[in-house]
Amino acid sequence: MKKAIYLALGVVGLMFSCQNKEQFTIEGKIENPGNIKVISLYEGDNKLDSMFFGDNNKFQFVRPASQSRLLSLRVGKNRYDLIATPGETISFQADLHKDVNDYHIEGSELSKTIQPFAKERNRRDYIQDSLQTVFSKLTANSTADEIEKLRAAYKAKFADELRAYTAKAVEFSNKHNDLAGFYAISTLDPEVAEAEIIAYADKIKDQFTENRYVSQFKEETQKLKKMAIGQPAPELVSFTPSNKEVRLSSYKGKYTLVDFWASWCMPCRQENPNLVKLYNTYHNKGFDILSVSFDDNPGSWMRAIADDKLDWTHVSDLKAWSSPVVVEYRVKALPTSYILDPNGVIIAKNLRGEELAAFLKKTIK
Repeated sequence: MKKAIYLALGVVGLMFSCQNKEQFTIEGKIENPGNIKVISLYEGDNKLDSMFFGDNNKFQFVRPASQSRLLSLRVGKNRYDLIATPGETISFQADLHKDVNDYHIEGSELSKTIQPFAKERNRRDYIQDSLQTVFSKLTANSTADEIEKLRAAYKAKFADELRAYTAKAVEFSNKHNDLAGFYAISTLDPEVAEAEIIAYADKIKDQFTENRYVSQFKEETQKLKKMAIGQPAPELVSFTPSNKEVRLSSYKGKYTLVDFWASWCMPCRQENPNLVKLYNTYHNKGFDILSVSFDDNPGSWMRAIADDKLDWTHVSDLKAWSSPVVVEYRVKALPTSYILDPNGVIIAKNLRGEELAAFLKKTIK
């Protein structure tokens, strides 16, 4: 009889052990939450779960997992990054009266490893939020020209911060040939760190092959690489308002700005006077513009061309965000633009206002 009981307990224990290996647990306590009653668990920007605090402001998340996952706990405005591996029980404690970087974590070596770099990420996000707040206040009653100048100034200021942050991420990833290093690179902005992201993806092409999150990163980086600076721009075939076919390849021999815009896009319309000025300045020196509209109303499209006095070639398939160019040219927002050299190779992206003027002055002699 005792033998049967021991056997039964052994089976139960085996089942419990197997179950634990297919899940992770994050449990802990938040001191001094004030009016905050809820803690949430995120994977990227996707909320996986949330719960009200229990007794003594404790919480617990139990989630299935077959591989390590990059996650974050969100409490009010605070964000705490971690890496959860199947079978782990992670203990977490933080005090909302203290600095966001002053938290305690046990049960996950990878989470402890990324803690110093998570501090850098929080600092970057704080600077970005602070600059955005100041920018919003300064532009509240400003003209379009004033807003554009302020936008360029703040973009340049934050770009310096992002370059420094990028260097720290690359340094950290070079020291950690594991998911902690991947975490650091995954926080980078492709607009600023395109080359670094591509280089890292190439470096780990044969690593972490079983991790679907890393695989997704590699797949997305391949798409990024296709439209990276130094790559030939894909062929683009579309039609003018008079239904004339236009091919981007016909622009070889010139420096060409491929500008994705729409009549309803206010930042696009505000940039148009600058494009007109630059077109008139450099067109006779080998510069051209091909504007690709995301309109689906031909009347609105043509009126905007006439009203803004855009005297270069315009094309559209009038499919708006259903157009194949959305995927082909990685258009995620308007305006989006690429500058091509005379060989059709991408040499710059998303330059506007004074940035674009300075680039053309330097490039076109």
